[in-house]
Amino acid sequence: MIYKVLLVEDNENLGYMLKEYLAMKNFHIDWVTSGSSAKIFLKSNKPNLIILDVGLPDIDGFQLAQWIKTECPSVPFLFLTARVLKIDVLKGFNLGAEDYIKKPIDEEELVMRMMAILNRTSKEPVIPTSNLNIGRYHFNKNTRILSSPNGERRLTAMESKLLVMLSQKLNQVVERSLLLNEIWGNDDYFSRKSMDVFISRLRKYLAEDQNIKLLNVHNTGFILNVETEMI
Repeated sequence: MIYKVLLVEDNENLGYMLKEYLAMKNFHIDWVTSGSSAKIFLKSNKPNLIILDVGLPDIDGFQLAQWIKTECPSVPFLFLTARVLKIDVLKGFNLGAEDYIKKPIDEEELVMRMMAILNRTSKEPVIPTSNLNIGRYHFNKNTRILSSPNGERRLTAMESKLLVMLSQKLNQVVERSLLLNEIWGNDDYFSRKSMDVFISRLRKYLAEDQNIKLLNVHNTGFILNVETEMI
């Protein structure tokens, strides 16, 4: 399979080098040099992955990431940037980035990180049926639509996988390390921070049903607790 990748990088030398190298690795690369050009491209194209620089000439990559999360919620993205401060790294993950890679980057490592993201975001979670019932919610794994009496929401691929794994063991502890290795591919500091963001999102999505609690078991994992309503 040839994956389609949008590269948003304003440095002409680096952009050209990455485009040529990734093309040799059998990726289809579309390269733009500004946030506005990326928006125009994404309005009519859906890549498998987006690589974002932060220091763009018009809007910064963080602002572009916020726009992507609203307009293209199912498309995963990573940051490739010279911004190396911890506050920037955490901001990137809080915005929903799958990875935050600091320049300069070894090209082979970049490909490996890209493939790790594509492998975990392009596959649907394997469960016996297309639908899950979670309290008052219904979740369709094929469309990734989470619906309730008050409306519906389309989850991202990562949110979907996390919800499915927690739902497979309702009212039981799901180990943090299992979630990290199965969904994020590793158990490092930044993956843990990223997972905490996704857990917080799921809590908000499920907040309409007071019988549902997504509990944190300290230093162990999480429990998706669903209490049965008494009639």
